[in-house]
Amino acid sequence: MAELTTDDETVEAIKKWWKENGTAVIAGLVIGLVVVFGWRAWINHQEQVGQRASLAFEQLLMAANRGQHDAAVKQTEALIDAHAKTPYAALAELTLAKVRIAQDDLDGAAEALRSAVERAPNPGLAKLAAFRLARVLIANEAFEDALAVIERHDDGGAFSADFAGLRGDIALAQGETADARAAYEAALAGGAGLSRLIELKLQDLPAANDRSS
Repeated sequence: MAELTTDDETVEAIKKWWKENGTAVIAGLVIGLVVVFGWRAWINHQEQVGQRASLAFEQLLMAANRGQHDAAVKQTEALIDAHAKTPYAALAELTLAKVRIAQDDLDGAAEALRSAVERAPNPGLAKLAAFRLARVLIANEAFEDALAVIERHDDGGAFSADFAGLRGDIALAQGETADARAAYEAALAGGAGLSRLIELKLQDLPAANDRSS
């Protein structure tokens, strides 16, 4: 025999079930609504934060491109203070590094690039920042520090050929011509981005059979 045999019994069963479970159902609905609307509010908030960070970064780029270095520095600091958890913080540090280089402040550029490496939201951007950091360190004749950066970030993937080119620069600066040649050749074989410049550096090296090298 069916559990519910008449309309009256059905109504009574529903009333009884609701009396026993109604509070839990209402609580579940409330929680569900809070989750749904809370999630939407969070998404909207994140979008607004992203838009503000994007606008701040555009203003920073404009200042940097116009040579307004002091303004660019202040805008970088403001962007990082307000939007440190967004990808724009790392991009701001990369931009600040260019400003510091324009100011002949290699130490300041290195500091900005180290911060960019730490803030980078993905490995690709971290490697780009590390590549630029190593290049700045080489320009500042901090060769051991540059090698340490290269070793830490060169995993054989993206930028590996470019890192090889920097190894060549370090070897050349230290008078290791044979090592420089090998590194430059590896960079060219790997498809380094600045291939024409590397070719010129190779051409300027003494011949491989030159004992004076």
